[in-house]
Amino acid sequence: MPAAPPPAAADRAVTFLRHLGAARIAHPGGTLLAHLQRVRARLAAWGARPELQLAGLCHAFYGTDGFPVTLLPLGRRGELVAVIGAEAEAIVYLYASCDRKATCPALADPGAAFHDRFTGRTHSPEPRLLRDFAELSAANELDLARRDPVLRERRGPELLALFTRFRPLLSRPAWLDGRAVLTPSPLAHD
Repeated sequence: MPAAPPPAAADRAVTFLRHLGAARIAHPGGTLLAHLQRVRARLAAWGARPELQLAGLCHAFYGTDGFPVTLLPLGRRGELVAVIGAEAEAIVYLYASCDRKATCPALADPGAAFHDRFTGRTHSPEPRLLRDFAELSAANELDLARRDPVLRERRGPELLALFTRFRPLLSRPAWLDGRAVLTPSPLAHD
């Protein structure tokens, strides 16, 4: 199992998040900071390497196409690099830059285009970065689904279909966790 991020890096990231107001921003299941910490914990439970765990902790820094709140403008990416390192920050940028409607339907297909919502360009990230994106997406969505039964009921089938498309990119623990959380219980409608 991969090691946890060095405590100093994770602690610096949490301090930076607090400084930028993440503990005061409402988010499903509490605050943005609480959500980010749960995503990191989920990635750790799946055995993600330290850089991906740090990216999970910081994945909302630049906002996303589903959560427009930004903690740091793109012109200040170097500040996040200084806190979590270049590899983890590159995962954060990729996650934030994704135009999900244009990218996610075919993400696991060979040579699929990744659409960057910031630049309007398309590219094909290296396989490891695609796996990181899929794993982080799964951890993020599962945290929301675990916290909100209404969301899970409403979006569960859509998310399970997404995870099924992503399956070649997901670790076994992520896939099994996603299937367990999102598969409707046969007793739920009795």
